[in-house]
Amino acid sequence: AGLDYHEWANVHDHADFQTYLTTRQPARLFAFTTKGSVPFQQIRYQSGDALLFGPETRGLPPEILHSLPATHWLRIPMQPASRSLNLSNAVAVAVYQAWGQLEFPGAES
Repeated sequence: AGLDYHEWANVHDHADFQTYLTTRQPARLFAFTTKGSVPFQQIRYQSGDALLFGPETRGLPPEILHSLPATHWLRIPMQPASRSLNLSNAVAVAVYQAWGQLEFPGAES
């Protein structure tokens, strides 16, 4: 799915979630989940925030989700007949919202 963009990707592989937290030290963590009640667009994102997404079929593991306050469980609004967006669309919508709030640093005008 990356076409010719792989050279621009900065991928880090961590053994587990705790290693990620220790290594990356995110300022704040937000979980995108169908269990969330906070609309994702109501958050004022900041540089250093981390956005967490789980597999489409089951979402984030309960131990990760429950390690965060419920105010950090974010939901992408959906039509009543729809469960959720697929993972790539959810990530695109969320990241673009956060990046836009930060005034698109690094973007070409």
